Amino acid sequence: MDTTTIPRQHCRLRSTGAALSCERLERLLLVGLASSFLLGVSAVTAAAARQVRVQPEQQLALLMIAHRAYRAPSAGSPQNAFVPANRPITGERTTLPVIGRATGPGGIHWLDVMLPGRPNGSTGWIAQRGTRALQTSWHIVVNLARRRVTAYRDGRVARAFQAVVGKRSTPTPTGNFFVEETVRMAPGEPGGPFALATSARSNALQEFEGGPGQIALHGRDNLGGTPGNAESHGCIRLNTASIDWLIARVGPGTPVTIYGG
Repeated sequence: MDTTTIPRQHCRLRSTGAALSCERLERLLLVGLASSFLLGVSAVTAAAARQVRVQPEQQLALLMIAHRAYRAPSAGSPQNAFVPANRPITGERTTLPVIGRATGPGGIHWLDVMLPGRPNGSTGWIAQRGTRALQTSWHIVVNLARRRVTAYRDGRVARAFQAVVGKRSTPTPTGNFFVEETVRMAPGEPGGPFALATSARSNALQEFEGGPGQIALHGRDNLGGTPGNAESHGCIRLNTASIDWLIARVGPGTPVTIYGG
């Protein structure tokens, strides 16, 4: 596998060849939004470092074909999941964080990867063959107690924003996740202009009007919410300037750590 820096892709939300409405996006992602503002970088560095360990680089696997994920690095091991080569909303290729490597029976090379969907925090082993190696230096950290989103690059704070997080009845789930898809909506659609759909799923809502309870970071176009409050259905709400800044730098596979709930 050759190693390539992760490309920045901004994919338009589509379903059966047509752009989905933002109402559908909200049903799929349980999205919400809020105004945000830039916080002093020096003020958040020490506090975040005490709570979350941010690596300067994350290895990724871009799936060129669909893969079966196993509990151990062997095709004879029980199967954990089936992972399609493309994501369901945008159709962009699946990109998974790599957390381990092994050589199994017959000299087959395996990758231990993070998996999207339920249960949260799932991992599995996939064959290295049929993947392409990527890497990213970005990492998103969400502090629920402080209602703050911090973007790291090369292990250092690059920017931080205040946000709206999940309310008590529909809290934002905590754990280690990743960006599953980057979604671009049409101008003026509620929740636009962009959404970072993550691998996290709501623990309170197993589904919502046909959607899987997927957690996203997204914009605030034509939606409400007060920055610094806990009032969403579980998604992280950011203002337009904040999500614009993130979408220009963050792509699929980027680690997302949520803590402090």
